[in-house]
Amino acid sequence: MAAGDKGPDELEGTEQPFVSHLVELRDRLIRALVAVGIAFALLSLWPGPSGLYDLLAAPLVAHLPKGATLIATNVISPFIVPLKITLMAAFLLALPFVLYQVWAFVAPGLYTHEKKLVLPLVVSSTILFLIGVAFCYFFVFGQVFKFIQGFAPKSITAAPDIEAYLSFVLSMFIAFGATFEVPIVVVVLARMGFVSIDKLKSFRAYFIVCAFVVAAVVTPPDVISQLALALPMCLLYELGIWAAQLFIKNTQAPETEQQG
Repeated sequence: MAAGDKGPDELEGTEQPFVSHLVELRDRLIRALVAVGIAFALLSLWPGPSGLYDLLAAPLVAHLPKGATLIATNVISPFIVPLKITLMAAFLLALPFVLYQVWAFVAPGLYTHEKKLVLPLVVSSTILFLIGVAFCYFFVFGQVFKFIQGFAPKSITAAPDIEAYLSFVLSMFIAFGATFEVPIVVVVLARMGFVSIDKLKSFRAYFIVCAFVVAAVVTPPDVISQLALALPMCLLYELGIWAAQLFIKNTQAPETEQQG
């Protein structure tokens, strides 16, 4: 084979008309929506929208004064807010199937070495996001609400609004879920050649400062929640550097493709 010749193209014969791609995309979107709909129906039956809200509110209710409850200042909030939570939970429950539909759509257009990169990233990013949400719910919320209620004056009776609580919870879930994606960002930046492993290591001290600044901005003004966000970010950055070295080693394009 001449030096300038390309090896056999793995994608040869897989080309489809543009309309066929649109049809396949439509079908996979419908399947994803159906999966979310089924999950929504199941969660509506058990534990139900009200049960899901009670579960979501449990970390706060556990630290409210005895007899205190959350309130609804909007007439339709007791109906709308639990439905929003059920829809959010349904999407998370159906997320593996939704991501599989995304993967099945793009996989035929990828080379083998690209599949080795994309599939692990899709799976690991999903798992890390869910771990971040779980960490926030099971650990951070309890510590934050305990601190806030312990700091509040005795003359104040806490009665949080359910819509405000939902907004707070979603913002915290997104913050911690995104934080746990740090290794994925590091791996992608290194694998795409935007930054070298040595540069990532030398940037370590600056990242620690950035982590604490981000934690101070996106979390409530208490030390516990800020540390709970900043410290995992620093540890996950180190994990990202280690993972990037493995990905770069195992997802390189074959030599014949590089020559072509």
